[in-house]
Amino acid sequence: MKDKHRRPWLSVIAGGESLVSHAGGALLVETARRSGLIKELSRLLGPWRRPLAIHDPAKIVLDLAIAVALGGDAACDVAVLRAQPGVFGLVASDPTVSRLIARLAEDADTVLGAINTARAQARERVWSWAGAPIQDGNVVIDLDATLLDAHSEKEQATRTWKKGFGFHPLLSFVDHGSGGAGEPVAELLRPGRAGSNTAVDHVAVVDAALAQLPRPLRTPDPAGRVAVLVRTDAAGATKEFAAHLATLGVTFSVGASLGHFDIHTALQLLPATAWTPAYQARKPRAAEHGVQIETRDGAWVAEATGLVNMAAWPAETRLILRKEHPHPGAQLRITDADGLRITGFLTNSNFAGPAHHLADLELRHRRHARVEDRIRNGKDTGIRNLPFHDMAQNRIWLAIAALAADLLAWTARLALPTTAATYEPKRLRLRILAVAGRIVRTARQRTLKIDPAWPWADMITTAHARLTALPVP
Repeated sequence: MKDKHRRPWLSVIAGGESLVSHAGGALLVETARRSGLIKELSRLLGPWRRPLAIHDPAKIVLDLAIAVALGGDAACDVAVLRAQPGVFGLVASDPTVSRLIARLAEDADTVLGAINTARAQARERVWSWAGAPIQDGNVVIDLDATLLDAHSEKEQATRTWKKGFGFHPLLSFVDHGSGGAGEPVAELLRPGRAGSNTAVDHVAVVDAALAQLPRPLRTPDPAGRVAVLVRTDAAGATKEFAAHLATLGVTFSVGASLGHFDIHTALQLLPATAWTPAYQARKPRAAEHGVQIETRDGAWVAEATGLVNMAAWPAETRLILRKEHPHPGAQLRITDADGLRITGFLTNSNFAGPAHHLADLELRHRRHARVEDRIRNGKDTGIRNLPFHDMAQNRIWLAIAALAADLLAWTARLALPTTAATYEPKRLRLRILAVAGRIVRTARQRTLKIDPAWPWADMITTAHARLTALPVP
């Protein structure tokens, strides 16, 4: 009787002419070319090129970013690209890469400014083709911090608030909404002991994030408003940061630290009729299309702006509260009341009418939780382990990881179908980027062939055709 669970027996040898792995990385190369990222980086990083040098600093930086996008987490992983010159061209040696990172780190602020300028110009070009990720009239920027463990003594690695050891970077992402992922737009590497609600850090990151947006999207209208929504958790609920956002003219939605307000008095003054059912979003079921919005059982929202002292906050700031039955096993806090979990957020949105009910604003704020997925994907794309000892070099590495995430997001938006545009990096690598191919040379041309039996072969070839149809700057 045959064993149905037996796998085919294989003999593994080294051989095969013109075979390449990670053939899907050609999509990343083409995205960098068509977006103008290669051209702009080459121009802006030109001052760091040594006389008679073979390798362009921009090419080395982009090779590192592509290696990270393919799954690498250290500078030495650029060897994967070096082994396949037919796809990735001439790739620098490990010592050359190391020397360049050290040289760039000597003037890290200027180099990071150059890289960010190139990213902003490439982003504007990509958005002109794929469309700006606008939701309800705004570009949404989410800010959040995370902890990165350091397993050796590194410069400015310190004890963290969770009693670990490492770094505490503050990151920001443009949210693509429910039908997409996101793009990193600003990164600030900080020591592990950095505070969660340090206003000056939030100001620096949001300013850098706004600089990444195309100019028309960050230019105030005649009323002084900018079509940008900035969301943070309670770490961003500082008066200084809110005042800065109000000065910029952007809309903000930040989690409220209820300990700063007399919440118990406000709850006693709120009439029962002030509470309205909260909303929740869910995936569509059979015969439904798109994300479905429905009321959530056991959760209500109400406005408490006029019941607490808001004098220190910018004008038009509103406090919106949410109460709900705690999850099983959750412990109530001092700000909770009547056995219900009380949370809140601050916003300067002044929408009116049923289309922008309090529950809509509260649901919009809770969608800030998407940033946790962006950070998780970022940790899968180079930022989990900072590979260098020096702080300046690790700042350069963080920018390279952001470049990698940009390339993944831009490739998805420009070339992949809707069903694949929401792939997270792990799935994108597994199905698209890590595919094997064969380079065939005919009629003085080189062609990269993908096995037609690969389930996603058509998706890969179609994506490459879409990219090559775009003009080169």
